[in-house]
Amino acid sequence: WWGVTLANVLSACSSSCPPAAGLYYLAELIEEYTVATSRIIKYMIWFSTAVLIGLYVFERFPTCMIGVGLFTNLVYFGLLQTFPFIMLTSPNFILSCGLVVVNHYLAFQFFAEEYYPFSEVLAYFTFCLWIIPFAFFVSLSAGENVLPSTVQPGDDVVSNYFTKGKRGKRLGILVVFSFIKEAILPSRQKMY
Repeated sequence: WWGVTLANVLSACSSSCPPAAGLYYLAELIEEYTVATSRIIKYMIWFSTAVLIGLYVFERFPTCMIGVGLFTNLVYFGLLQTFPFIMLTSPNFILSCGLVVVNHYLAFQFFAEEYYPFSEVLAYFTFCLWIIPFAFFVSLSAGENVLPSTVQPGDDVVSNYFTKGKRGKRLGILVVFSFIKEAILPSRQKMY
């Protein structure tokens, strides 16, 4: 019995650890080369735009689906303006998350009515719906360890770095994770 359980654990680990290690390595590369990453994401957005226009012109995809996809790419360009600093509370980020859901709904609705081979459907989802949000998701932590680039008058470099110019207001994915941790496992306050 232990041999079967150990084999199941090892097979599960062998199928989940390499992607996790790959994502960690990719996040490290993005954090190290933020300018190159920004350029690559910009080229991916242009490529996705060209694919969407090609699908409209040559395949006669629905105007609504292509229009929402092109508008989503425009919103992604807005996110790219402040890259690697992506604020989870910014209207661009919230709008891009909503548009990802709308794009998926329109794509599922279209491909449920029209037959296309699975490989073509998968290619559409990969290049037009998944790759750009995935690139932004993996690069969310890239802006948290960047040295300060602007200092407000009256601030010193050290305090500006630790507060990111916001006077104690921290934003980013670490705040979300700390909020979830506090909601699940609340910590006790020390009394002095």
